[in-house]
Amino acid sequence: MNILIILAHPRVGSFNHGIAHGIAAALAEVGHSVTLRDLCAERFDPNFTDDELVRGNVAPPAIREHADAVLAADGIVVVHPNWWGQPPAILKGWLDRVLRPGEAYRFGANARGEGIVIGQLRARAALVVTTSNTPREAELERYGDPLDNLWKRCVWGFCGIDRVERINFEPVIGSSDQTRSTWLQQSTTLALALFPA
Repeated sequence: MNILIILAHPRVGSFNHGIAHGIAAALAEVGHSVTLRDLCAERFDPNFTDDELVRGNVAPPAIREHADAVLAADGIVVVHPNWWGQPPAILKGWLDRVLRPGEAYRFGANARGEGIVIGQLRARAALVVTTSNTPREAELERYGDPLDNLWKRCVWGFCGIDRVERINFEPVIGSSDQTRSTWLQQSTTLALALFPA
């Protein structure tokens, strides 16, 4: 399988980097073709250009490269921290610019003439790994789980990916080396289950 991994964390050597690189290595070891895109290291520009807002525009070369990688992927992995119940701005901008209408999704009509969204991505599965510093119980009680809805329904479900798994590791702050080692193993185990050899 052709697996695309998107990493969005600005600090090299972060736990998010460890997760992304661990998953990449595990998937490559069982024979998958793996592409890891580190948005912060690439200095991905999350801002639309004026031209991109015009219907039928031609994507700038850097955006075309990312969009083509998404379109070619059999599976997608996203790794990012939870900031304000959302992905970091660089990743939100990546979604805005790379998941292009007419490519990742399109609008159509059902048999009753009602407008519908038709997902276009060929990937049948996606894994989203997030990290946070709020204990799970407090997160759910105070905020629900906005990231779960975002990734499963608003992003990958919208683009036609049938199976979306998400795991969150928390609280990262103050966690022990042993705990982080266990989390790294859990993330690779989940990736291998979702994308078997």
